[in-house]
Amino acid sequence: MSTKPTVVVGLSGGVDSSVTAALLKEQGYNVIGMFMKNWEETDENGVCTTAQDYEDVEKVATKLGIQYYSIDFVKEYWDNVFVHFLKEYEMGFTPNPDILCNREIKFKAFFEKAMKLGADALATGHYAQTANGQLIKAVDNNKDQTYFLYTLKEDILKKVMFPVGNLPKSEVRKIAAKYDLVTATKKDSTGICFIGERNFQKFLSGYLKEKPGKFLTPEGKIVGEHKGVVFYTHGQRKGLGIGGMKDSNGESWFVVGKNVAENTVTVVQGEHHPALFADELTATEISWVGARPSQLPFHCKAKIRY
Repeated sequence: MSTKPTVVVGLSGGVDSSVTAALLKEQGYNVIGMFMKNWEETDENGVCTTAQDYEDVEKVATKLGIQYYSIDFVKEYWDNVFVHFLKEYEMGFTPNPDILCNREIKFKAFFEKAMKLGADALATGHYAQTANGQLIKAVDNNKDQTYFLYTLKEDILKKVMFPVGNLPKSEVRKIAAKYDLVTATKKDSTGICFIGERNFQKFLSGYLKEKPGKFLTPEGKIVGEHKGVVFYTHGQRKGLGIGGMKDSNGESWFVVGKNVAENTVTVVQGEHHPALFADELTATEISWVGARPSQLPFHCKAKIRY
């Protein structure tokens, strides 16, 4: 029976989690791979990315000589992430499901499963770092994912490992090639957590009804018709369909406001329009990783979007 610390690695079928497993095994840990199945539908091309990803997980685990399992969290993802995701859109907001997915699935349901298997820690391929239960940005600033992990708390972070957090992405690719992993040149996923890359408006329309309305300027002038407030987000430029996206002067249209009650979307022209800018904001649902600051107010650096 192994006396080495056991680490369950969340294998997604991507290069980052693959290298995470390889590095931990190299460091002497007893590594167990675990794949999460959270979504069942195929994309608009009839492709099931979950099945493809699991094939890569099998190949990586076999290559590294580690045990691996597949765990089904489809119901948990639907109930605790996707339903909330849709409700936020219906209210006119633009939610980030990856943040909720990390809190409710990866570092809750999945974390608890890993601990029940007797793991000493859970490791993922996130670009982040920890120290004494605190969350620290990754070395590769272009890949840093701490924005998506801000809801995690000390008690969880003390049992979580992010082995690629201190590496640049280019080095991660080199390590994958060194181990001859099938994911070494695999394209990074940039779609919704577990749902993948797809035509987002088309995807949403499968769950939320289209409700056509008017595109208005701040002065109230009608400049086009939209498919429904829920399908647009503040700052959006592409896919508006107003004058072929640009007017005769070559200025693009941008979304600057939404009114769910009146079913209108406010737009302006030009990327330097004053309505596209703000010099203050009000943040809610603050999540302190550790202790709340002893003195308020306080000065800090803030990141308002990924």
